[in-house]
Amino acid sequence: MRLTVLSLCLLASICTFAQPKPSKPVLSIDQIMKGERFIGFSPENITWSEDSRQVFFSWNPNQDTLRSWYKTDLSGSAPVKASLAEQMEMNAFGSYSRDYQQRVFSRSGDLFLQDFAKNTTTQLSNTLAQESNPRFAGDQQKIVYQLDGNLFVLDLRNSSVQQITNFRSASSPVRVERKGAENEEWLKEDQLDMFEILRWRKGQREINERNNKAMVVKRPKEFAHSGKTMSSINFSPDLRFITFRLTKRADPKATIVPSYVTESGYTEDLPARSKVGSAQDTHEMGIYDAQRDTVYMVDAKKLEGIFDKPTFLQDYHKGDKPYNPKYEKAREVNFLNISFSEEGKAVVLIRSSDNKDRWIAALDLQKGSLKVLDRLRDEAWVGGPGFFSLGWIDNEHIWFQSEETGYSHLYKLNVNTGQKTALTSGKFEVLETRLSRDRKRFFLSASAEGPHERHFYHLPVAGGKMEKITSMIGGNEVTLSPDEKQLAILYSSPNQPWELYLMENRAGASAKKVTTSTTAAFQAYPWRKPEIVWFTARDGAKVPARLYKPDRPASTKPAVIFVHGAGYLQNVHQWWSSYSREYMFHNMLADQGYTVLDVDYRASAGYGRDWRTGIYRFMGGKDLDDQVDGARYLAKNHGVDPGKIGIYGGSYGGFITLMGLFTSPETFKSGAALRPVTDWAHYNHGYTANILNTPVEDSIAYQRSSPIYHAEGLKNRLLMLHGMLDVNVHFQDVVRLQQRLIELRKDNWELAAYPMEDHGFIESSSWADEYRRIYKLFEETLAGRTR
Repeated sequence: MRLTVLSLCLLASICTFAQPKPSKPVLSIDQIMKGERFIGFSPENITWSEDSRQVFFSWNPNQDTLRSWYKTDLSGSAPVKASLAEQMEMNAFGSYSRDYQQRVFSRSGDLFLQDFAKNTTTQLSNTLAQESNPRFAGDQQKIVYQLDGNLFVLDLRNSSVQQITNFRSASSPVRVERKGAENEEWLKEDQLDMFEILRWRKGQREINERNNKAMVVKRPKEFAHSGKTMSSINFSPDLRFITFRLTKRADPKATIVPSYVTESGYTEDLPARSKVGSAQDTHEMGIYDAQRDTVYMVDAKKLEGIFDKPTFLQDYHKGDKPYNPKYEKAREVNFLNISFSEEGKAVVLIRSSDNKDRWIAALDLQKGSLKVLDRLRDEAWVGGPGFFSLGWIDNEHIWFQSEETGYSHLYKLNVNTGQKTALTSGKFEVLETRLSRDRKRFFLSASAEGPHERHFYHLPVAGGKMEKITSMIGGNEVTLSPDEKQLAILYSSPNQPWELYLMENRAGASAKKVTTSTTAAFQAYPWRKPEIVWFTARDGAKVPARLYKPDRPASTKPAVIFVHGAGYLQNVHQWWSSYSREYMFHNMLADQGYTVLDVDYRASAGYGRDWRTGIYRFMGGKDLDDQVDGARYLAKNHGVDPGKIGIYGGSYGGFITLMGLFTSPETFKSGAALRPVTDWAHYNHGYTANILNTPVEDSIAYQRSSPIYHAEGLKNRLLMLHGMLDVNVHFQDVVRLQQRLIELRKDNWELAAYPMEDHGFIESSSWADEYRRIYKLFEETLAGRTR
């Protein structure tokens, strides 16, 4: 039989179309839990050379044992490893002259001066001492640096060095008055009256002492701060005023974390943090006036509202007397930031120790008094992006960020008139602010395009329209070159990790990709871009979430809800997640027929003040409601069986998992709690006191927020997993809950302990063991499959 050319072509076409499509790679837990060893090592720690011609970054494209430093140039040429000398340059810390033509920096305890116009670097000191924190002062011909807790001035014109402070950590010996001193003084006077030679010698001695004293070079007066730690030493441009912070350590009772698997073979104790409500350090700010050679402390007792009580204390008021909203004693404060103008004006950012107030105040350097320029009061706790940001625009105006409107925005304030102007506004957040060198515009990182994108913007100092510079949809983390003409961008999308791009600092410029970091194995899998959805919570709030949908739902139509950690963290967005292993695990679950929902619940970052503080005094309240309402959304809109929904998460996510199983067992068939907080009274102070106040002051908040008080509600299967070296959420937390479950006669739980892991696991074997157990739990309880 003869085949024509046409028939041969048709046959070939049929054969081609009949061939099966290449199958999708099957993900395994062992594979994805290798983390960067499977994904690839993205570039990190971006830094520019001082001439703005090269970019340095940490990278590991060849899967070496450790990362190395690489560099590229403005053309985006193939990266090469940086030399040791170049790496040393990156470790030089310093500051610029006012005209940005010089930079002074310290390296290995010595001082160096870099002159950009002359292209020279001069070593200014070569000593065994540790000179640090050099800065230009006054007419820019003087360099101020720190040595042994004091300030020294190096005059570049004549190379002279002068010590301008005399701070000592220990006081001079105290002179003790003895009994009988009055009698001794009478005998001394009687001796002088009786013997002429004694009088003569005394006169000679006094003349010599006066002459010697007149010849001695004047030194700054000693100031001893015995029992207190000095930090944050700063100075006015004319070097007359030196400001500093003194901290009295509270020395609270610390905890220990036992380490069982050690090189020595003995159990060793790891020192760890104290617990919430323990005694806290106290702070004060001091000023040394070099002209008057005297030290005095800043008076914070006249700050507006310094005696105000938080409103939650009304819940504990007892007795017939009316509630007094004022304390008798001023609240403790912490001086967080001081900034000097070129003319020597000073402003200070201050926060109350109970976290309810933030003040920005003008500091009268001669008197040590404060004048409030802006007060932000929040009955939950003050915070938000850019909370610590503060700087001068010119000698009359400062800039700062504030959540005054419910979203963190940029403000300008006239320190003379008190007039405040909002430079940005809207339902988005300004994340970072930097004033340009010429002081004509701000460089901003913001979410103006929506909460799920991050872009870089320009904004005129006078305010106006924000000009978007970056254009790639997703996350754009920008590192600006020293000359402010170039951008190094770490960019990622939901299914592609961070890579380095370079572009000019102007709108419309194209971004050139410099690195490709992902492995061939990672690239072989078609990673999902999770759909961003919004569902309505029971209180009417619109809750954002990432949705992973299966191509073919499993027969039981199961679903898993993932709860991110930290509380104040964002995981619903258009860039690569910091939960990379969990992201890959969710792809694997979707391949196995699960629907996965990842919720930015109340307390998450990225959505303004009300979202941030939605858990105040009740963790496990609205944040848990958002998970429960998310489960209902899945059942109603995505065909999920409401009886086949599981929940899991780590740290704060582990806490929510416990609260879900203990207080909403009808919603969650099973759950896995990784390194969970089980009792907030046993967590640290800095995080917990913001949200729940302290256990002594607000016991109601702690009892309703801590899973251990609700453990009797456990009905469905619970898996707990915890690192025994966890110095953040201590292993003690889960052990205490374990004992509580034993006493409650609960038997539907299990605990996996990891003897060599801290809060964030390191070993891939531990990661894999964790997630094999989690996967098995969901397979048995949700998918009805035994593995």
